[in-house]
Amino acid sequence: MANAIFTASESSSYDDQIECQYHFPKTYLAQAEQAIGELVLYYEPRRDAGSSSNGGRQAYFAAARLLRIERDELRDGHYYAYLDQFLEFDRAVPFKEDDHYYESQLRKEDGSTNKGAFGRSIRVIPSNEFDAILKAGFTRTPEPWESTAAVNEELAEYGPRPIIQQLISRKFRDHAFRRHVRGAYANTCAVTGLRLINGGGRPEVQAAHIRPVEADGPDTVRNGIALTGTVHWLFDRGLISFDDQHNVLLSPAGVPDEMDRLILPQRKLTTPANPEQRPHPTYLRWHRENRFKS
Repeated sequence: MANAIFTASESSSYDDQIECQYHFPKTYLAQAEQAIGELVLYYEPRRDAGSSSNGGRQAYFAAARLLRIERDELRDGHYYAYLDQFLEFDRAVPFKEDDHYYESQLRKEDGSTNKGAFGRSIRVIPSNEFDAILKAGFTRTPEPWESTAAVNEELAEYGPRPIIQQLISRKFRDHAFRRHVRGAYANTCAVTGLRLINGGGRPEVQAAHIRPVEADGPDTVRNGIALTGTVHWLFDRGLISFDDQHNVLLSPAGVPDEMDRLILPQRKLTTPANPEQRPHPTYLRWHRENRFKS
């Protein structure tokens, strides 16, 4: 068994939803099969064209566990990799920092970049290099409020434990998800527009899973929304939801009048500036169909 790199881009022509499925041609089947049951890393390549082109980060940005591989019944010579435990990094890790290449296979003997190796969409990576990328991705400086005794939230243990053990820890994942969602929404409630920071610097806004963890919802930002405690309570109980255009939907089961007045006048979510961090229609639909009291 081995760890692997999966190249992933929102502009891909493949049938991907990378937190749960990754579509690839038979060319890479042998490499992918080596990683079944193991963690894989996602790498975003350079984008040179298309409506979503922004140059591409050329960086590793997330990890997930590869569960199984199945043949694509509709497209000959193609396969689906199914994954879970997806989690974005605290920071995207460039493939090269100064003269150091995180993947040794990407560097030629003369020190230049091996562009041919970049052309492989799935590639196996040595465990020591895999661990180094994970550690670089989850290295972060605690916020001042996180070190105070007044914090009423469990904090992740960014310590000497092996990074892979940390990554599958629910405590670690909860903290990372909360941090990433709050950051994407600038600590602002998407429904009310409120941005409240207490005296110690801790944001009041909470990170809500759209499809909850207990229903196999992933810890990705696009399965999250930043909400105040009250709106989070209403959302979890199906009294409020959102359509695919991010319009706010109120349940006829009843929302308190006081709450109704807090909703932004346009009745539309305030979403992250980065479109790739906005709520994904798959998760919004799940909430409407399984939680919303319509």
